[in-house]
Amino acid sequence: MARSTRAAAAVARLNQRSEGRSYLMVMTGDGKFVLRERLAGGDKDVAEALPLDDFVRLVDATGPQKVARVTKSDAAFARQLVRKG
Repeated sequence: MARSTRAAAAVARLNQRSEGRSYLMVMTGDGKFVLRERLAGGDKDVAEALPLDDFVRLVDATGPQKVARVTKSDAAFARQLVRKG
């Protein structure tokens, strides 16, 4: 069950990032995962069936990406590294 939980969590993150779009996961009989986009005319496969690790990588790379938050101290440290290099 942990396998499908990890895949479902990746799809949930994708749905949070993708405003106005809806994705779902389907698990095949051989234990692979398919990402589908829910459209008005029906569901459409985004990619072929993949093993868990490949599926999670695909889902994480799909849709808008979350911008990493940079703190003031992170930015100052990065500037120091550039000056020293």
